[in-house]
Amino acid sequence: KDRIAVSMIDDAEQQGLLKPGGTIVEATAGNTGLALALVGINRGYKLLFVIPDKMSAAKINHLKAMGAEIRLTRSDVEKGHPEYYQDLAENLAKDIPNSFYINQFGNDSNSKAHYEWTGPEIWQQMNHNLDAIVCGVGTGGTLTGIGRYMREVAPSLEMVLADPVGSILAPLINTGEKVKPGKWLVEGIGEDYIPKICDITLAKKAYSISDKEAFDMARLLLKSEGIYAGSSSGVLVAAAIKYCLEQKKPKRVLTFVCDGGAKYQDKMYNEQWLLEKQQQGLL
Repeated sequence: KDRIAVSMIDDAEQQGLLKPGGTIVEATAGNTGLALALVGINRGYKLLFVIPDKMSAAKINHLKAMGAEIRLTRSDVEKGHPEYYQDLAENLAKDIPNSFYINQFGNDSNSKAHYEWTGPEIWQQMNHNLDAIVCGVGTGGTLTGIGRYMREVAPSLEMVLADPVGSILAPLINTGEKVKPGKWLVEGIGEDYIPKICDITLAKKAYSISDKEAFDMARLLLKSEGIYAGSSSGVLVAAAIKYCLEQKKPKRVLTFVCDGGAKYQDKMYNEQWLLEKQQQGLL
């Protein structure tokens, strides 16, 4: 997320959309907000982030400590509703003088960062020998940027989607079916619509991972490997393992641990929280 924050802010400044002393407005699950704050504060911008109310309190407190203004909004409404976090952020930006709505979901500078930076870095570090990449979609920037780069340098490489159960994306990829979005507890990935910058056609296969599978995998990573990962990483690793188990010959498969677990101490690493979600029938 730090990469896309630099890319989106740089491009907005160069295009005259973000002016000195202005306010950066964004809809975020938290991590893009943290990256925008890291870059924006150093450049003298004010920060206003709209965050769905299901997100981790640790991320929200982190953003507040960095000086960002936070507006919490409903996580039980879909795109098009005035309280949906993206719609609310866009409307707030219209009313705030000298502000710019970053819009990571529709900002091509997001995927550009992964096309110009993340993709080439992966290809180099893997010594030009890679068969598949398993990634999630929040905005689609990672899938689109890396996928387009890999299509040029390694046309046979498979882009595989790891998606929470409840998201519309995995069914769309696997069957072409447009399903009604459900609810999920994992943060930062999965969608109830296809973001503007997301080239979903780059993913040829997808795996739907339940919240329980994701949380169990993240906790297993910590217990067995000492890797303290966030909830979306549990989805990615679980999907990567499923993909690997289906293969008939050895392949080099890459996925991401894209978030740290410290932000989820009050949630999936909290036994009481897990028990409450189980009692509510959510796990």
